[in-house]
Amino acid sequence: MEKIDNLDRKILSIIMRNARIASKDVAVQCGVSRAAIHQRIQRLADMKVITGSGYTVNPKTLGYSTCTYVGVTLERGAMYREVVPEFEKIPEVVECHFTTGPYTMLIKLYARDNEHLMELLNDKIQNIPGVTGTETLISLDKSIDRVIPLEFK
Repeated sequence: MEKIDNLDRKILSIIMRNARIASKDVAVQCGVSRAAIHQRIQRLADMKVITGSGYTVNPKTLGYSTCTYVGVTLERGAMYREVVPEFEKIPEVVECHFTTGPYTMLIKLYARDNEHLMELLNDKIQNIPGVTGTETLISLDKSIDRVIPLEFK
């Protein structure tokens, strides 16, 4: 894998704070040409350092007021391969992790309210073949939301 240098780190630190920043503004902050910024960003994407871009939307403004983490226990850990596609069919599930610890998987989902959450749990998640149990943790508030820090060497 190619190495990430200090210019790459500086570019990343700028665009991670504001993905809509113009390349010319990044170029000015970095002291290089706009073409160099464009090439670096493309290279970082090709290397899979940058894995996406887009806008972050506040789910509450769309009517999803309940953020929930659900610990999922499977009959057998290897069943996660069959369970993940079932979670993908549930649009409210926004993250899914295969984990160590007390749960086989941990999912994050958004529900409109507690009634909607109960429908998701009882009618969808707990009916997936292989799911033997769930534990639900409702997030009351998101206190920290940030990107991973980049160290300059």
